[in-house]
Amino acid sequence: MQGFPGGAPDPQQLQATMVAIEQACSLIQLHMNPSEAEKVISSLHLSLMPYQACRFILETSQMPNARFQAAGAIGDAAIREWGILTDDNKRCLILFCLNYVMEHANSPDGYVQSKVSAVAARLLKRGWVEFSDQEKAAIFFEVEQSIRGIHGPNRQFAAINFLETLVSEFSPSTASAMGLPKEFHEQCERSLELHFLKDFYCWAQSAVFNTADKILNSNVTIPEERACSAALRLMFQILSWNFKHTVEHASSDAKINSGLRIDTINLKKFECSLVKPGSMWRDILISSGHTTWVLNFYTTLRQKYSYDTLWGDSPIAVSCRQLIVQLCSLAGSVFPNDNGDAQIKHLMMILSAVVLWIEPPDVIAASIRNGGSESEFIDGCHALLSMASLTTGSLFDNLLKSIRHYGTINLLSALTSEAVKSVLDSQSEEETWGVDSLDILLETWNVILGDVDADKSPISVDGVLAASSLFKIIVESHLKAAADSAFEDTDDTEYFHVSVSKRDEQLALYALIARAAPDTTIPFLAQLFSERFARLHQRNGESDPTQTLEELYWLLLVTSHVLTDSGEGETLLIPEALQAGFSNVIEVAQHPVVALSWSIINFSRQCLDPGIREKYFSPRLMEAVIWFLARWVATYLVPLDVSRGLVSRGEIDSIGTNGSQHSRKLLNSFAWENNQGELVLDFVVLISMLALTTYQGESELQTLTCQKLLATVVRRKHTCTYLVQLDSWRDLTRAFASGRSLLSLSGRLQRSLAETLACAASCIKDPEASAQYLRDLMGPIAGCLVENASRSDLKSVAQQADVIYMVCCLLERLRGAARAAQPRTQKVLFEMGRTVMNPLLTLLEIYKNQSTVVYMILKFVVDFVDGQAVFLDAKETSALVSFCLRLLQIYSSHNIGKVMV
Repeated sequence: MQGFPGGAPDPQQLQATMVAIEQACSLIQLHMNPSEAEKVISSLHLSLMPYQACRFILETSQMPNARFQAAGAIGDAAIREWGILTDDNKRCLILFCLNYVMEHANSPDGYVQSKVSAVAARLLKRGWVEFSDQEKAAIFFEVEQSIRGIHGPNRQFAAINFLETLVSEFSPSTASAMGLPKEFHEQCERSLELHFLKDFYCWAQSAVFNTADKILNSNVTIPEERACSAALRLMFQILSWNFKHTVEHASSDAKINSGLRIDTINLKKFECSLVKPGSMWRDILISSGHTTWVLNFYTTLRQKYSYDTLWGDSPIAVSCRQLIVQLCSLAGSVFPNDNGDAQIKHLMMILSAVVLWIEPPDVIAASIRNGGSESEFIDGCHALLSMASLTTGSLFDNLLKSIRHYGTINLLSALTSEAVKSVLDSQSEEETWGVDSLDILLETWNVILGDVDADKSPISVDGVLAASSLFKIIVESHLKAAADSAFEDTDDTEYFHVSVSKRDEQLALYALIARAAPDTTIPFLAQLFSERFARLHQRNGESDPTQTLEELYWLLLVTSHVLTDSGEGETLLIPEALQAGFSNVIEVAQHPVVALSWSIINFSRQCLDPGIREKYFSPRLMEAVIWFLARWVATYLVPLDVSRGLVSRGEIDSIGTNGSQHSRKLLNSFAWENNQGELVLDFVVLISMLALTTYQGESELQTLTCQKLLATVVRRKHTCTYLVQLDSWRDLTRAFASGRSLLSLSGRLQRSLAETLACAASCIKDPEASAQYLRDLMGPIAGCLVENASRSDLKSVAQQADVIYMVCCLLERLRGAARAAQPRTQKVLFEMGRTVMNPLLTLLEIYKNQSTVVYMILKFVVDFVDGQAVFLDAKETSALVSFCLRLLQIYSSHNIGKVMV
């Protein structure tokens, strides 16, 4: 080939290079001396002008791996040496790779062809800015001819595969590195999008049209089917392009009112981007009836292979469905400016075809369980998700009503029901279709229900009924699964564990469905709790309650999500759906949320009875109780309206029967009615003390207690003000300060508990009382540390395990208190720190070889300085700096290099 770089070839040298590369590839395959073999291959990639040798290997070698390496070496060398190659050299390399791919289109070594295609695409992009439009057109001419089928189906497939690789290379997210600035890649991307991408799509369309009849009329698999699958895949890839350079017409009010969304919705688990190729694409995507043709083509194929339950997994079926699902996301000016009518008809047309993939849900689910393909079902779910992300809840529901007597939400409800049953009934880890489809369907519910206007329901009355029915099925299915798992001793039971994040995420989505119909779902949950409570009471110890307790465990988890939001890092509010509902409720005792809340709390109180606790309240159930209380207290015990004094009893009484406003005010005040708030706080402290002392060794339970429940009640000043006045709280602080019952907690929990208890001091209004509270809390702990450091026999007993453990506990507690420094409590905490300064220096000397103790001393000092630095006067600062310098001197002399602060 004239213009091919590398000079005149030496046949003997070419042969020797090929043999060396083939031997190296063989050694790697046999795992023999791989490092030496890799050096040989790397030498080819890094050598100067290796093109003639690589061409010889590609055209001569019988070893596919050697040809693969030769192709890669051409790409690496050309990118590296691009500046010294002539224009003819560059064009010849690209044309050589393209010709090689076309000439070897029948080769069974597909990965070699893919590699050569990738090299051609990479080099074409590298020269994209340099090549003239005529040069690009000349390169693409043969590609187009092949794609249109002029040179047969194998070359057709190879040409389509090259365009797939080229589009991927020009897309920023999948482009290969070239050592060029970002602007170069953006220029190439823009050029391809504006001048070539639409042509590529048309070529792929032509390939599908030209092969369709042969495929539909053939009774065997033919080469045209592979080419058609590749063309459909290319069309899908092009529609997945991030179109940036299109002009969009302004969204009219009529279009917005039609129920179409304007902006892209951010999904939790799935990518969802609107496909906006612009008005220039309208002729090939909309006006031409392209979508109708693709839908009819797939439907005809589906009918043809209806006897084959696994046909849905064939390449042509998968590619066609991917394209259909992507067509769901078309939006913007590709549709005419007709107030959304064309786009709505487009979605209805796709849904009328997609519904055949997923309906009836129970029949299709049974077929999948019996060995049928699940891919069509999952793609159908993806299509629903795409449509939901483009429409409001009401429009989404109406899409199906043109061909069915029920709405899309009813279908979504039935699909979700089957997916839930599949997940819970599946006994095989390989059967993932239920999990996959459930994730998609729950995400769809999240899109529909996640952005609810308080004054306007996102779904119709029928949709609300469907959501209610679905939630009941979900709960009943999970209760059955919980009961069935009661006596299992396998890892599968971890599925029901409170701390599993995926479980919490799923429960939160279940809660969203429940809140769509609170008038029925909340009473339903209350009824289920009442039945289980009654069942436990009736047993009276005569039969095994394990199954009922497992059911209660799951009910506590899901009810926590229904009644409250997670609110990590935020101030929790009562869910808007619950505040806006129950407009017919007048009396607080009749409010379903109130009744359900007190029902659960009253059941939880029974754990204070030792006999009942031993029978029913396992550590596992206590975890769920503590978790529920933490979320409930943060949400209902201190609503912002109450804590700011914005809702008074008189206001509530004056509301009369003013619908949802009255219900809203009931929910924002019921927890403090008749001193119930103080009683709940007292119970929270008692159950916390119980969890920390009675359930020793249960780290999950104790972590929830310290870091969730107790932290929650102290975090809010309104709650904390009541809390510090309780006798139960004083008992807890005394047990912490002087007792030994809490010494069994881990160091992390000792620190957390100390910080929580110390923070409560800031809620005591009287400054002297606040200071005395801290002295009573931390004085004995500081005194104990001083006493230990002053022991005459310290050197002889210091290395004993129990002494080290005690010192570590005291240090963790002091560190927790140091982190609780606030303006009102700073002085007392500084005095506490001052009393332990010299003892800490003594302990640092004694434990110079105990890295754990040294680490804790240093961490305490860091937290102490961080908390105190902004408050200290000159004298106090001098004392603290002096202490730190002495500490560092001792540390440096004994422990340098052993511990990092």
